[in-house]
Amino acid sequence: MHLESRRGQESRRYLLDFGFTPDVYANNLDLLKIDVGTVDALIISHGHYDHVGGLLGFLEAYRPRMRKDLRLYTGGEDNFCSRFNRGSDGSFTNFGAPLDRRRLRALDIEPVLSEAPIIIEGHAFTTGAVPRTSIEHVLPNTWVEYGVRDGLGCDASAYMNHHFTSEELAGNPVPDQHWHEHATCFRLGDRGLVVISSCGHAGIINTLRRAQEITNIDKIYALVGGFHLAPAPDDYLAKVMAELKKFDLEHVMPMHCSGQNFIDLAKREIPEKLVLCGTGSTFTFTA
Repeated sequence: MHLESRRGQESRRYLLDFGFTPDVYANNLDLLKIDVGTVDALIISHGHYDHVGGLLGFLEAYRPRMRKDLRLYTGGEDNFCSRFNRGSDGSFTNFGAPLDRRRLRALDIEPVLSEAPIIIEGHAFTTGAVPRTSIEHVLPNTWVEYGVRDGLGCDASAYMNHHFTSEELAGNPVPDQHWHEHATCFRLGDRGLVVISSCGHAGIINTLRRAQEITNIDKIYALVGGFHLAPAPDDYLAKVMAELKKFDLEHVMPMHCSGQNFIDLAKREIPEKLVLCGTGSTFTFTA
C-alpha cells in the first residue's frame, strides 16, 4: 500500500509491504504515479515473502531517488526468520528467501525493530506485537525456523517478550505464529482509528483490541487489509464475525488473504459496512 496522511499543512507518505517481486511492485508504482522521492518511511507488517519479496529489488532500483535517512519499520526480529511451506508428504520447501539485513545496510536502510507500539514519522503508529486474547488462533499457514545461518534468519535471543521451547530452538521448522506481526494505524480526528492489518495472522479481533488498548480510543472507524480468514472453517468464521460486529465500525475493507468466504458472510451480516477493494483502489478518509 501507498499511504498518505495530512495534519494541517503537514504531510507524510509511507510504503507498506512490497509484494512477491520487484518487477510487479515497480509496475504498480508506475501505474499509480507514485513518486518514491516523497516517501518518508517504509513499513513491513510481517516476514511472509509475499509481503517482503519485492523490497530489496525495489530498493536496488529506486534507492538513489529516495530520501537519504530512510527507515524501515518492522515489528521485531521474527520478521527476519526463514519460512517454509509443508507439503502433504511432510517435506518442507522454502517460502522465499528471508530478508537480508546485510543488503539493507548496503542500501543505507536503517531497520527499526520494535515489539512495542511506535510512532512512525509523526503520523502513523503501529500496534506493536499483538497479544492473543480473543477466541482467535493463528490459522494454518507457513512453518518457521528460529536461528541464523550464513547471516540469514532470526536470532531467538533478540526477542524481548517471548520464551522459546527446546523444540523451537532445535533448528527444525515449527508452525508459524508470527509473533512480531503488527498493524499500521492512524487516528482520524474524532472519527476514531483506521487499522490496517495487512494479513492479521494474530487475529483481527486481537488486532483491533490492541489498537484500542494502546490509544485509549474505543472507536474504530475502518478496518482495512488482509484478515487471513480464507482457510477458516465455517464455525470459526461465524465466531469471528460475531465478535467483529461488537465493534462500532463504519467500514470493513477486506483485501488479500481475507477470503471470499469472509466477503460472502460480510455481505449477509454487515452489508452496510463492507467495502470491496482491488489492486489500484484509492480511498480517502477525512476527519
